[in-house]
Amino acid sequence: MGDIERFIDGFQRFQQQYYEEAPALYRNLRDGQHPSTLLIGCCDSRVDPAMMLGCDPGDIFAVRNVANLVPPTSADRGLQGVLAAIQFAVEQLRVSRIIVLGHAHCGGIRALMERRTRSDGETDYLERWMDIAEPARHRVLRQMPHATDAERRRACEQASILISLRNLEELPFVRRAVQAGDLTLHGWYFDLVAGALLAYSPRADAFLPMVCPLFTEHA
Repeated sequence: MGDIERFIDGFQRFQQQYYEEAPALYRNLRDGQHPSTLLIGCCDSRVDPAMMLGCDPGDIFAVRNVANLVPPTSADRGLQGVLAAIQFAVEQLRVSRIIVLGHAHCGGIRALMERRTRSDGETDYLERWMDIAEPARHRVLRQMPHATDAERRRACEQASILISLRNLEELPFVRRAVQAGDLTLHGWYFDLVAGALLAYSPRADAFLPMVCPLFTEHA
C-alpha cells in the first residue's frame, strides 16, 4: 500500500472514530476551540505531540517547527509566524500553559552543532533559523570541551529549550499573563531512545524525569 492509500485509510478510521462512534466531540468543536495548552514542538516526524500525550482533537494548540524554537522579540518579519501563533494562543484562546517540547536526536540541533556552510551560494534557511539557538551551542562548547559529540548534542537540545522559554518570557503578552497567574511555562524533553519524558526544574537547573523509561538498556 502506498503512502497516499495509507493516509486515506487513516482518515477513514479517524472519520469513523470521531464522526460515527463519538460524534459529540466534533459537534462541540464546530463553533470554536478551547484548548488549555499551547505546545511548541519539533516538526520531526517521530515526535507527534498529540499521539505522545494521548490527546483528542481540541486538546492542544500546537506550533511545530525545526527544533521547537521560539524566536526572540527582535526577530525580523520572516520569523513572526511562530510569534503570531503564540500571541493568538495567549490572547485569543487564553491557554493556561505553554509547553516547549524538545527531543533527543533532533536533526535541527545536529545541524546547529555541525554548522556546515552551503557551497552553492544559495540561502541556507535552516542555518538562519537555527541561529536562534546559537547561544545554546556556544554554552555547550564552552562548558563541555571534552564531551563526546552525542553528549554535546543532547546538552544543546536541552539548552535550546531554555532559550525558547526565555524568549517566551520576553513577549509582553506572555509576561503579563504569567504575572497575573493566568499562564505557566514548561520545558519538556522527550528521550526517544529511552522512551522517557523529562521536565526542566528551575530549582535544580536540570531536566528531571517525569515519566521514567519502562526498561533499562543492558550493556
